[in-house]
Amino acid sequence: MKRIALIILLLSATLAFAQTRQTVTKASVSYQIKNMGFTTTGEFGGFIGDIKFDKAHLATSSIEASVEAKTVNSEDDMRDEHLRKSDYFDVDHYPKIVMKSVSFQQKGGNNFIGQFDVTIKGKTKTVAFPFTFVQNGNIAVFKGSFKINRLDFGIGDTSMILANEAVILVEVETTVPAS
Repeated sequence: MKRIALIILLLSATLAFAQTRQTVTKASVSYQIKNMGFTTTGEFGGFIGDIKFDKAHLATSSIEASVEAKTVNSEDDMRDEHLRKSDYFDVDHYPKIVMKSVSFQQKGGNNFIGQFDVTIKGKTKTVAFPFTFVQNGNIAVFKGSFKINRLDFGIGDTSMILANEAVILVEVETTVPAS
């Protein structure tokens, strides 16, 4: 009898700490990179996210998100076609750019830092992603940015014109189920 009570207690505790999936309602993933000394910007579409984030239970929280590489949009059709080719994003062979959380740490208030595995063109690197998480009622917003070295992912070659470092900006709005 004690054994059954213990199992029920453990199951109840597990369910209490289980993360509830948040539904993505809006998402924006954009980039900034220096090209010929000027900051060039663009964005990606096709965002899909599986978000289970609870700032009170960071150890069991998780985020996995992707964008479609073919949606790269720098507002220059010729450049976008070039970016889709094999020397840059190679969208025919690598259709998705993926981020998957490894861990989270609260830095105070609404400020967090996540360690994420980012995969582009089949190459995965762990990046630190500082972000804010603000929840107002059942609406939550994640907002932050991180830097990558494009050469780490085989995006283009060494260039005197194009910077190696790119800034990735992410903003995601979700609905949080009532508890």
